[in-house]
Amino acid sequence: MIGLREIEEAAARIAPYIIHTPVVRLPGLDKALGCEVYAKAECLQLTGAFKIRGALNRMLQLSEEELARGVVAASSGNHGKALSLSARMLGSRALIVIPDTAPDIKVNAIKALGAEVVRSSPVERFTVAERIAKERGALIVHPFNDADVMAGQGTLGLEIARDMPDLDKVIVPVSGGGLIGGVSTAVKSLCPGIKVIGAEPAKLPRYTASLAEGEPVTVEQQPTMADALLANRPGDLCFPQVRKYVDGMAAVEDEDLLRGAKLLLLEGHLLAEFSSAIGIGAVLSGKIKVSPKEKVCFVISGGSVDLPQLDRLKSVNI
Repeated sequence: MIGLREIEEAAARIAPYIIHTPVVRLPGLDKALGCEVYAKAECLQLTGAFKIRGALNRMLQLSEEELARGVVAASSGNHGKALSLSARMLGSRALIVIPDTAPDIKVNAIKALGAEVVRSSPVERFTVAERIAKERGALIVHPFNDADVMAGQGTLGLEIARDMPDLDKVIVPVSGGGLIGGVSTAVKSLCPGIKVIGAEPAKLPRYTASLAEGEPVTVEQQPTMADALLANRPGDLCFPQVRKYVDGMAAVEDEDLLRGAKLLLLEGHLLAEFSSAIGIGAVLSGKIKVSPKEKVCFVISGGSVDLPQLDRLKSVNI
């Protein structure tokens, strides 16, 4: 397991490269959500998402020989962008296996950073990435099931805890668990009174099911509007962190996620990918309970959204 020391080391390592994103007050959302609303705006981060933190922390520890071999990753988009930029920064090369369901804005961004892209079905992407890495002698950089990646993502929690130690809750989007595993470890280590709660798609309730079973389980792969949260099984390295530090997990329906995205855009004036609004959807639907006096920080994990996607919000009722 990782601890505060590994996260602090990651923070020092990646500090020259990343943006310390703000925790912003969003009073326009208070009435709708029933609490004092804050957002950790990782949609303003390099490559438009938190993933650069973990990718850089991993890449900066590779030897020259390892960098020369190149890196391969399976990604729903944001990790692929982050790894592609990291490889370009460090003189390496990247190949990204991306689901055929990923929006064009993510695919085009990865290509623009100089990486090679291979398309695959969501359920086969990790197998395809492992095969290609073996064939090319390249290194796999997993999007979440990697201690260095998870420690890098934990730097986001470090910033939240130090910038806003008087928060009551932090709500985090959940896929394989690298983000919430790292964030919860940092927040709970520095501010044990803050509750950390995860929000995952109801169509892919891998943590809801796994926490109930007490061990990682695989759920059926299904399509969801949360296109950045496609893992159907918790990372084996992430699950112990989540089980130890996380206070709750909510499974959120797609319609509530879309309500959250529309509310964030119209009343919070933040443009973010739908997956990033899953925590807001969880509160709107009552899956996560809050109260008017609570200070609640929503991790807005990424901003990779295009105009055709935004059209889907027109018919959504908040």
